[in-house]
Amino acid sequence: MRRPVAIVTALVLFGEAVGIVLINAVLATVAENQSMSLAGLDPDAMSAGTWAMGGVSGLLLVLCGLTALIAGIRDRAPGRVGRIVLIGCAVVHGVLGAVTVGLVGWAAFAFMMVVLALLVFTLLSYGPGTRPQAQRPELTPTAP
Repeated sequence: MRRPVAIVTALVLFGEAVGIVLINAVLATVAENQSMSLAGLDPDAMSAGTWAMGGVSGLLLVLCGLTALIAGIRDRAPGRVGRIVLIGCAVVHGVLGAVTVGLVGWAAFAFMMVVLALLVFTLLSYGPGTRPQAQRPELTPTAP
């Protein structure tokens, strides 16, 4: 059960990365076309910052998705850095889920919690002491 969950987690994170980049692209285009500024900031800086934020967020989500995908394909727990990446991604999804309730609504909160649950299940199913079925030693009764 853990392999399909890890692969689904990766696919959801890849889809979320595309969505984040697209949303930030729309926001950057709108900020540039409307010459919007915040507290006297240059509108070009607002647009460039939005593009950069979308790109960095998308890359980080792809990194998290690749970590989950590799764990699912190999059926092995991610290494120390991989676990840190997935834990960080889970924490960010938890915090953003709490923020999205007030800003976006319950549907966005539900999506963030589903992604959080997938990340936590992936982390727990590949926890310490878990090995693939092929590597587990067979228990055979021994003669006295």
